[in-house]
Amino acid sequence: MAAIPCPSCSAVGMEIFYELERVPVHSVLLLPTRKEAITYPRGDIRLGFCRACGFISNTAFDPSLHEYSERYEETQGYSPTFNAFARRLAEHLIERYDLRGKDIIEIGCGKGEFITLLCDLGENRGIGIDPAYVAQRSLARPSERVTFITDFYSEKYAHLHADFVVCKMTLEHIHQTAAFVGMVRRTLADQPHTTVFFQVPDTTRVLEEIGFWDIYYEHCSYFTPGSLARLFRRCGFDVIDLWRDYGDQYLMIEAQPGSGAGRIFPGLEDDLDRTAAGVATLRREVPQVLHRWRSYLNDQYAAGRRVVLWGSGSKGVAFLTTLGIEREITYTVDINPHKHGMFMAGTGQQIVSPTFLREYRPDVVIVMNPIYRDEIQRDLARLGVSADVVTVEMFASAIASA
Repeated sequence: MAAIPCPSCSAVGMEIFYELERVPVHSVLLLPTRKEAITYPRGDIRLGFCRACGFISNTAFDPSLHEYSERYEETQGYSPTFNAFARRLAEHLIERYDLRGKDIIEIGCGKGEFITLLCDLGENRGIGIDPAYVAQRSLARPSERVTFITDFYSEKYAHLHADFVVCKMTLEHIHQTAAFVGMVRRTLADQPHTTVFFQVPDTTRVLEEIGFWDIYYEHCSYFTPGSLARLFRRCGFDVIDLWRDYGDQYLMIEAQPGSGAGRIFPGLEDDLDRTAAGVATLRREVPQVLHRWRSYLNDQYAAGRRVVLWGSGSKGVAFLTTLGIEREITYTVDINPHKHGMFMAGTGQQIVSPTFLREYRPDVVIVMNPIYRDEIQRDLARLGVSADVVTVEMFASAIASA
């Protein structure tokens, strides 16, 4: 295999450490039939680790396979837990950067909930840009303060004035990361005082928890604090702040156009050795974690116990397709009503509402994101459903602590 250059720092020789073949190229599309779900296009994953900057990339990624269309349904806005986090984050940014009566752009705004929240709380003016924006499925209250553009962000929008630029949970979907962040920097060439805020998943936890359910085709780029900060400095941003949130699942960076300097965060950024160790841990331990899950689910099935997943998003799709689970789990639960009656890409489980469980009476509920466990247990209690509630990392945690 030819030497592979890093999309973030251009160093040659990314080290392949994790491979999956024929996984669904999308995880959160609305797929109305089981046939469409199990025959949805697939691609390969070959994760490569750059020892120069710490970045991790799917070296087999093919952007032509992606479909960011009106079928894309990614909102987390039906969760009280997530909404509390989003409001706290918006209030933090408004207070820190005095976002009152300002112009804000959100790149990859999804269904527009966060840009609307920023504009309502701070009486700001906003523009949300996303190819998959669908007003009819947005939970955000229509606001005269916010305009939406159904498109990918590019330099053709450099003329738009922004005091603040937001980009949440988007950069991990972009393969050529330095090219994209560099493009954002160029669009701000005449706006040197603009602050940018990016949020991405933190891969440190994924590696150390052997979190195979957090590795999927849509996420072609994987960041740790150090690799994210190095990328932004390399692209001409001065880093203002770097931090984790949401149970250490999310990584945040705040920066301004500059010379690539700014503050240094050694406690977070000096992570090359830790990341390399995490890569080695995942490579070594993931076969055992997969074996434990397959054995557990097979035992439940053999005993006639009903198992459901709670969470039909990308984690759920990655969990099912990586394990190759079909008969052992028939249904996946989700609180998003737009997903009810749809099917999971790759393995074809039907997505149902929580109220379905009153009739189905599952014996085991697997929570795909542990941060929602308390919320889900309250929902189950309200429904009168008694089941064993386990979280997706239970076997990985057992191995990590062994």
